[in-house]
Amino acid sequence: MSINVLLVDDEAIDLEWMRRRVLTSGLNITVVGTASSGFNALKIMEEVQVDIILSDIRMPIMTGTEFARKAKALSPKTKIVFISGHEDFSYAKEAIEINASGYLLKPVQDKDLYEMLRTLCTNMEQEREQDRSFTEALSLVNKELLLRWFDEASPEPAEPHLRSLLNPLLQKGAAAAVVEIDDLEWKMRDWSEEDTRSITRQIAEVIKAFAEDAKLGIWIAVHHTRFVILSSLPQDSFLSLLEELIRKVADSSPCTVTVGVGQYAAEEAGLHGSYQQAQAALSAKWLLGKNRLIRDTIQSSPRGTPGGQIEQTVDQLLEAIIQYDLVAIDDHLMVLFTKDLPGAGRKEVYELIIRITSKLHADLQQQNENLYELLQWESHQPDILFQFETIHDILSWMRRRFFELSELLYVKRQRQKRKLIDEIMRYVEENLEKKITLKEVAAHFDFTPNYLGYLFKEEYGLPFSEYVNERKTNRVSELLSDPTLKIYEIAERMGYKNIIYFNRQFKQITGMTPGEYRKKHKI
Repeated sequence: MSINVLLVDDEAIDLEWMRRRVLTSGLNITVVGTASSGFNALKIMEEVQVDIILSDIRMPIMTGTEFARKAKALSPKTKIVFISGHEDFSYAKEAIEINASGYLLKPVQDKDLYEMLRTLCTNMEQEREQDRSFTEALSLVNKELLLRWFDEASPEPAEPHLRSLLNPLLQKGAAAAVVEIDDLEWKMRDWSEEDTRSITRQIAEVIKAFAEDAKLGIWIAVHHTRFVILSSLPQDSFLSLLEELIRKVADSSPCTVTVGVGQYAAEEAGLHGSYQQAQAALSAKWLLGKNRLIRDTIQSSPRGTPGGQIEQTVDQLLEAIIQYDLVAIDDHLMVLFTKDLPGAGRKEVYELIIRITSKLHADLQQQNENLYELLQWESHQPDILFQFETIHDILSWMRRRFFELSELLYVKRQRQKRKLIDEIMRYVEENLEKKITLKEVAAHFDFTPNYLGYLFKEEYGLPFSEYVNERKTNRVSELLSDPTLKIYEIAERMGYKNIIYFNRQFKQITGMTPGEYRKKHKI
């Protein structure tokens, strides 16, 4: 931050000389004004912050020392350096009495001027740093006391030093907002502690810088994941800026933030209530989702009590999983988590998940399946469930896992069915020269004829009887290719006792009789 210097001299030439020399000093200095009299200099000081004054000590009407006394009364921290061509002890004595910071004799050498300015600038920077440290320390203490007051369930009136912070806000009406970083626990569970701290510091800096640049109001860090903003901006502007903050964090970091906002208030008690409302709104993130602005006007639905309806829905969910009906799975999960448990807290949701998974596991065990082995859960209650911050996160996770379970079961069934069909087809091939019926094959594989017939057609695309006739016809064609075999011998060999039926059956499939087939193929 630049140091502001005011130059005062009744001699125009000396004043211009001083201005040029100061500007070429190479120091971080700004000449905020030049004045030919003490009166003009005081007017400049009323309008601009002045850090250092270089003033001639002998001036008409108002002497340099008289001006210095008035300047010190106006700005006690301003440093004053006198410049004079008179080597008179009386002037030096006056300078000492008013606590001047230096005394230079005309003609002033550049090195003497620059050394004096360099010393004063260094002292000014040190004083500014001390002031900043004190102000920040005082601010931190006040902010901590303010948070304690906000966290009281039934607060007493704010202490006077806190009231001095709140009153400027409350003059126009103020509201509280609570900002929370989302998903830190599960998104960063595989990160190092150093990386996690770095990310949270980065997000905190984004929030702080945005709050300061947008002049949102008082900014307080509650801890590394949660922040409070007290603002007296107009409501629409405040809400719009908070929405912009949410977008900015999402665009600049791997995490998002959710913001809860309370109502506007014009008195201390109302602002305390606004803070409580902002916290309550933020807690609704569990139900409403994250990376968004949540107003205090959101009303939670009354909590439901898990009952018999849940059991029925869970049964329907299991059936949908077994049938590989992903749409129905999603529908039943939505019913369980949004209809059967309206406004539920974490405890109710976790209890529901345990009930769902336990029932699914028990029902699947009856089909010789193990839910936890299929999904590769390390325990019956995955730790990840306790890291989610919203019911939407849990619902999304459950949906993915049950989709996965349904697909695993489907693929497993398909493999089992394919294996069974392959065994049936192999059995048919081995027994083509015998009479083969669906009833016989079903009994051999320990199925009912109806189920086996349905399964075979679903998997192969043909009714079992048509498949058998097709395979028998192919075998007959192979035998007809042997000219040493008579047609009636082939019919008997293939289990046909009636040669006419044999001919008709062959023609029905190939479009020609066995004899015509041999003629066509010149056998």
